[in-house]
Amino acid sequence: MLKLTARQEQILTLIKDAIQNTGFPPTRAEIATELGFRSTNAAEEHLQALARKGAIEIAPGTSRGIRLRESAHESSRTMGMQLALPHPALMQLNLPLIGRVAAGSPILAEEHVDKTYAVDPAMFSATPDYLLKVRGMSMRDAGILDGDLLAVKKSDQAKNGQIVVARLGEDVTVKRYKRTGSLIELLAENPDYPNIKIGEQDEDFSLEGLAVGLVRAWT
Repeated sequence: MLKLTARQEQILTLIKDAIQNTGFPPTRAEIATELGFRSTNAAEEHLQALARKGAIEIAPGTSRGIRLRESAHESSRTMGMQLALPHPALMQLNLPLIGRVAAGSPILAEEHVDKTYAVDPAMFSATPDYLLKVRGMSMRDAGILDGDLLAVKKSDQAKNGQIVVARLGEDVTVKRYKRTGSLIELLAENPDYPNIKIGEQDEDFSLEGLAVGLVRAWT
């Protein structure tokens, strides 16, 4: 990897922090806002420069399609020996696509699986267990749109700021997680949609998983 400028190092750190804290890389708009750029074009130019230098890869056809790369020096050797990468076909991950979820039944129940997709696991911040088809625009400002395929890792635990899949009674929803004491809030990323507050005694609530990536829907 070529030497990075101070600004490029700053953006790379921002990307790493966003992935660690939320499971997602930042959008161009978020980078621009965080670093005081006047437009997203400046953020895009820096991202392209980071890609040319081998620090990141920009995945086409994905929302927030940025993934980190190890330096070529470190990833190409182990104990002084060149590593042979597996054939691309062997690196594919087969994920079930979950459509509508029936009330009270496990999210990965066979009747919920519409089809299976083969995807590159390197697209995601952690290895997902399934894809969930997003319905609605409540997470629009996080770059998650109606019809997108959300990559989800099964988990019943979450940190503040992470995007989660939660079950609320008969519904499954995608929201940003926030916990303050015994109060849990599921935050929408669209002012047209309300946030959801959940008390400690609410038995109709459970976490299904963490969002670890997003694939823009294809036909």
